[in-house]
Amino acid sequence: MNRPSWAPPEIDVTRPSAARVYDYYLGGSHNFEVDRRMAEEAIRLWPQLPQIMQANRAFLGRAVRFLAAEGITQFIDIGSGIPTADHVHEVARHANPESRVVYVDRDPVAVAHSRAILANDTHTTVIHADLRQPELIVGGAEVQGAIDFSRPVAMLMVAVLHFVPDEDDPAGAIRRLCDPLPSGSYLVISHASPDNQPDRAATHQQLYERTPTPLTMRTDAQLASFFAGFDLVPPGLVSMPLWRPDPAERVDASAGQMAGFAGVGRKE
Repeated sequence: MNRPSWAPPEIDVTRPSAARVYDYYLGGSHNFEVDRRMAEEAIRLWPQLPQIMQANRAFLGRAVRFLAAEGITQFIDIGSGIPTADHVHEVARHANPESRVVYVDRDPVAVAHSRAILANDTHTTVIHADLRQPELIVGGAEVQGAIDFSRPVAMLMVAVLHFVPDEDDPAGAIRRLCDPLPSGSYLVISHASPDNQPDRAATHQQLYERTPTPLTMRTDAQLASFFAGFDLVPPGLVSMPLWRPDPAERVDASAGQMAGFAGVGRKE
């Protein structure tokens, strides 16, 4: 295949990437044939997948709008993926043009493309880092230069923690990422779960074993423990479409059966 100009030469374009597969589900153009084949296979096994991914992106937008209304102007988006329409910095700046966003991802393709399209944006920072090394993120010079930790910060971990296996201690990583955040900061999480559709969830996890980022789904009780030190804001930890749906938004009757949960917590 021809390598597009936005793909760094060190990227293996013959192996699917979770970030590029997600981009395909959202209708993006930054994916390869190998990613599209995996996505289509997954859709055959689980026809709801594009709807689930789009619900996840919609949750992110609603969460950022909620945070902006609460006066938050600083965001750290971990596992930010490949930027598409209505990304965090665009949504936040509808409320406050001075909002600052740090995008963090471990996928070199996502990082390279983010840096290319945001090269002239002085209020965004893009770093290549892994959330399993939290001190390198919140203690790194780039983040320290972009974020004022004396003021509240929103820590976003949307559709990323299910790529961290239990043996890598995701709860510990969250704690160390959030320890520097002052009172009034927020933690935003969405996460895949087997609770509502266990059979399809198991098949989906097997499919992701083919990628560099296998999937670990978790129960709602496990996800609730990730919010230790934060008070969940209403409606708590719920299916993604049920988290503060827009008044004009039609919520499908099957929304509660989606294989994922979302929540937002406030640090006291």
